[in-house]
Order: sequence, then structure tokens, then C-alpha cells
Amino acid sequence: MIVWEFSVPSEHRLAFEEVYGPEGAWAVLFRTAPGYLGTELLRDEQTIGRYLTVDRWSTPEDFAAFKSTSGAAYESLDRQCESLTAREVKVGTFRAAA
Repeated sequence: MIVWEFSVPSEHRLAFEEVYGPEGAWAVLFRTAPGYLGTELLRDEQTIGRYLTVDRWSTPEDFAAFKSTSGAAYESLDRQCESLTAREVKVGTFRAAA
């Protein structure tokens, strides 16, 4: 799982949720790759405008292969989405403990 944290200004929240949600542009792009298992978009209930995304992949190698073959499309979409967020931080890459 790859987890990202975002801070989103109020005027961009609806667009952000559409693009980063489980049916949004990021998920559509990721679905072109073998090993992609889905995306969750989490909205913080206490901090307005704070979100987490959780992108699930079968293996870290599947994501690496996706980046290798679709890196240009990834970078293009990332540039298109920059204006939606005030801050973006990769929290980390995680594996289920049990």
C-alpha cells in the first residue's frame, strides 16, 4: 500500500475528491497496470481539508513496473493535479503486518 497525505483548500475539495477517489483519474490510470488492487480516499473528520489516499498494489514490483511503463502519463496527471492541493506528502509504503 502506498499512502499519501494531502492538504486541500476548500475551493478545490470537490474536484480533489473526484480526481483522487476510487473512480477518479488516478484510479483510471492505475487500472491500466497489472497488480493494481484499488484506491481508497479518506477524509479526516477532525482536520478540515486533510485527506489520505491508499493505493493498493499486489507487490511493490507491480507499482515499479507501472511507473516504468506509464511514468510519462503519471507525471502529466500529477502536474494537472498540482493546483488542487496546498500540500502533498508521501506517508510511506506499507505492507499488512499479519
